[in-house]
Amino acid sequence: MGQKKDLTGSEKSKIVRYLAEGCSSLKIAKLLKRDHRTIKRFIQNSQQGRKKRVDKPRRKITAHELRKVKRAAAKMPLATSLAIFQSCNITGVPKSTRCAILRDMAKVRKAERRPPLNKTHKLKHQDWAKKYLKTDFSKVLWTDEMRVSLDGPDGWARGWIGKGQRAPVRLRRQQGGGGVLVWAGIIKDELVGPFRVEDGVKLNSQSYCQFLEDAFFKQWYRKKSASFKKNMIFMQDNAPSHASKYSTAWLARKGIKEEKLMTWPPCSPDLNPIENLWSIIKCEIYKEGKQYTSLNSVWEAVVAAARNVDGEQIKTLTESMDGRLLSVLAKKGGYIGR
Repeated sequence: MGQKKDLTGSEKSKIVRYLAEGCSSLKIAKLLKRDHRTIKRFIQNSQQGRKKRVDKPRRKITAHELRKVKRAAAKMPLATSLAIFQSCNITGVPKSTRCAILRDMAKVRKAERRPPLNKTHKLKHQDWAKKYLKTDFSKVLWTDEMRVSLDGPDGWARGWIGKGQRAPVRLRRQQGGGGVLVWAGIIKDELVGPFRVEDGVKLNSQSYCQFLEDAFFKQWYRKKSASFKKNMIFMQDNAPSHASKYSTAWLARKGIKEEKLMTWPPCSPDLNPIENLWSIIKCEIYKEGKQYTSLNSVWEAVVAAARNVDGEQIKTLTESMDGRLLSVLAKKGGYIGR
């Protein structure tokens, strides 16, 4: 009769019943065909009972120390609870207590990302805002590219998990499993695209112009009236493939030059309303931490999410430009947020 590691729930119940009937541990072992040592070990452990929990006295925090913690939290954003308490020379406080104290006076938040703006950048932002302050932005086509991966941005797969439930499993892949480059534009209340850049193509000046020819000009722009083309202003950011001499000359041959091609200030994603469109689409395709198994599936999700963006949402974005320009001037060329 071999020794087994664990007793089943049914066997444990039988042991309790046999003990109540007055059977010895040796007899129980023979009845269950288990090793005698296994039966004795279970009986001994069950008779010991649970040890009472001894609560250790917690370190009391005075009102003066609380004020020191509050000042330290304000001076040390993104610091850990341990670092904050150590800077106040407060020791012996467990992590759970530190976090409970900090939750009453602070919130866990991510650092805000923004472009580095120097004095020259700010001056150029102000000049740009003054130049286009009287522009009819309903005639401006705002364009940009966005890369979407199979797994979504880091940190998006978060949410509330009920007590007793396990967090869902996520696939782990290098570089998010690859991605799709998407180009789109918005003008007034209309969405142009989205169009998918061919997989594996790196956008340099030549490939960017070829993409615009195949997607933008042939599929959308050529269907517009002559009066629309005459008044439309084309906006693109200062990516190398956009602002190169080759691309500028190519667009000029297409009739998009001088005042029809908007000049763009450096380090200014907060001024482009299409960035807000990308946020809307990403929130939709990655909601509830969704992942994708192929590039085609994530592209289909982008197309479906773009269809759900109605004209009123786009109009709200394009009509926000007057307010953005005023904010640039009020902040003297500083970052205005999105």
